[in-house]
Amino acid sequence: MQLKHGIHLGYCTNIHRGETWAETFAGLDQYTLKVKDQVCPNSEPYGIGLRLSADASAELTADASLVDDFRRWLDKNHAYVFTINGFPYGTFHGNRVKEQVYAPDWSHQARLTYTNQLFDLLCRIAPEGQSGSVSTLPGSFKEFVIGQPDENKKISAIISNLRDCNRHLEALREKTGRDLHLGLEPEPLGLFENSFESVAFFDQLTNGVSENEKASILQNIGINYDTCHLAVEYENAADAFANLRGAGLRISKIHLSSALKLTPDKASRSRLSEFQDDVYLHQVIVRKGDDIIERFRDLPDALAWADENKGDAGDEWRVHFHVPIHAQPEAIFGDTRDHISDTLDLLGADPGWCQHFEMETYTWEVMPKAMRSGDVVDQLAKEYEYCLAEFDRTGLV
Repeated sequence: MQLKHGIHLGYCTNIHRGETWAETFAGLDQYTLKVKDQVCPNSEPYGIGLRLSADASAELTADASLVDDFRRWLDKNHAYVFTINGFPYGTFHGNRVKEQVYAPDWSHQARLTYTNQLFDLLCRIAPEGQSGSVSTLPGSFKEFVIGQPDENKKISAIISNLRDCNRHLEALREKTGRDLHLGLEPEPLGLFENSFESVAFFDQLTNGVSENEKASILQNIGINYDTCHLAVEYENAADAFANLRGAGLRISKIHLSSALKLTPDKASRSRLSEFQDDVYLHQVIVRKGDDIIERFRDLPDALAWADENKGDAGDEWRVHFHVPIHAQPEAIFGDTRDHISDTLDLLGADPGWCQHFEMETYTWEVMPKAMRSGDVVDQLAKEYEYCLAEFDRTGLV
């Protein structure tokens, strides 16, 4: 939906299963329209944050009639696509994803081809003149690159492919007149995971190019800022955005999402063990006093470490587990919704520096049942209600 200052708000459809185009469209038809009926029932334009797998994007690319049919469906239902989630390349629900969500990373041609394809499709699907964004991984997973024998080769390949993507975006911009931008998404244990590492990576990305190419990169490639991820890193919104924007980085899109946080006593750790699943990584970052003392790739690693330390597990844990935005998880846990509020406070005081917003709570299927609000449509409607109230509070509705 469209708010003030050119802001578009939607939810990311990666919450629904769908790897083929038929499965993806079934989710849109079955769930997204029901959400729309609850939050945007009239003929006002309803924005969709679309998730397309590599298989689905290849199908749409190969068959123009599928794109035409989809556009007719969007028009009929007063809906439009303004952003695509291009982070998960393949299967995202039901099977083990874990670190493989980063594969293929940006050192591989397949990731470049897929991302360029998404932008090509966005130009065909989005309304005429509409700006469009695609979000993607932060280059790679740290373990895939840092400390590996071919570390320098991989980083060079990542930078080369991102520069090639920028050239593709520049060509599309000249051809269509659209403002198209790629958002690299910092994430715990990603190649870059916080605002400081993001700035350092962009220094590498723009190092040694002409001033014109640097300006082009900084216009077409920016940051997809996930409020869950940066909160897990213990960054506050004001400092993080000051770092990113102060370095001239574009905020391509903001993911509105919330993480678990807890005091890691025996009771909370016992309850937290029930959040383990075989599908997604749930990175854990531990703080003691003002210092981050440990980073773990997944919940079992953190819980085992705490047991080995006989319960001396730091003062606070933040866990990369996306929880419903609209409600506190349960009494024993806290959440990081304050990072959402702080982000919107900044935007309300200085509108215009980001216009694409997407709610992203993709963990519906692995979430403890006690945390689910009815069915998935009810949960999404309540997340809209919460987020719209926050946008209204800051004068953005």
